[in-house]
Amino acid sequence: MLARVVDLGTWALVAVLLGGVAGGFVNSVAGGGTLVSFPVLTAVGIPSLDANITNAVALSPGYAGGAYAQRRDFAGRRDLARALAITSIVGGVTGAALLLATGQELFEQLVPWLIFGATALLAVQGPLRRATLGARGDTGEMARPVLIASVFVATVYGGYFGAGLGIITIAILGLMLTDTLNRLNALKLLMSLCANGAAALFFAFSGRVYWLAAVLMGVGAYAGGWMGGKTVQHLNETVFRVGVIVLGIAVGVAFLVT
Repeated sequence: MLARVVDLGTWALVAVLLGGVAGGFVNSVAGGGTLVSFPVLTAVGIPSLDANITNAVALSPGYAGGAYAQRRDFAGRRDLARALAITSIVGGVTGAALLLATGQELFEQLVPWLIFGATALLAVQGPLRRATLGARGDTGEMARPVLIASVFVATVYGGYFGAGLGIITIAILGLMLTDTLNRLNALKLLMSLCANGAAALFFAFSGRVYWLAAVLMGVGAYAGGWMGGKTVQHLNETVFRVGVIVLGIAVGVAFLVT
C-alpha cells in the first residue's frame, strides 16, 4: 500500500504547510524542528504513529541539500563516509522496522519521553559542541568498531523517532574523531540523510503516510529552511533555542497528560 487517502480539510492542510515552514525554520536556526512539525500533524487529527512516519517522510529530503552542499568536505574521508552511510542506512531501517513492529500503543507511551529527551539534547547542545571541539586534537581517534556501533545505535533512534538525531551524531563524531568541524558536519548530514531517507523509503510502503500532508509539509520545510538561512544572522540563537526548548517541554507535558 503506497498511500493513505484522508480528507484533512483545508484549514488542517494550511496548518500542516505552516508547520512545515516553522519546522524548517527552526531546523535551520537552532535545530529541533521535529518538536514543531510533529505536534502539528497530531493536532490536525493524524494518529501519533502515522504523524511520526509522515513527518519523517516530509522532512528527510531537506538533508540532501546540506549533504550535497558539503560534498567537497568528504575528501580524504570517503572510506569512512561510506562506512557511516551504510551503517546509517541499516540503523534507519532497523529503527523504522521497530516502530512498525511495536505499534501505536507503545509509541504513544514513549512519545512524551522521546520529546523530553530530544528537548534535553537541544538544551545541552552548547556544552556538547564545546566537548566535541575539545576532543579534536592530536590524541588519536576511537577504534572504528566502537564508532560504527555508536552510530548504529544513534541511527536506530533516528529511524524510530528522529528528533535530535543531528545533535547526537555530531557529538559522537566530535568525541571519537579528530577532524575539522566542517568535515564532521558534512558526515553528520550524510548520516542523517541516510538514516532518515532509508526510514522514509521503508515507511513509503507501510500505508501509514498521509501523502498530501507529507508533500505540503516538505514544501513548507524547504521554504522555512531557506528563510532561516537568510535571517539567522539577525536572530539571537540562544534566545531562539530557549524558546524551542520551552515549546518542547510544553509539548511533552501535553502528550503526557493526554
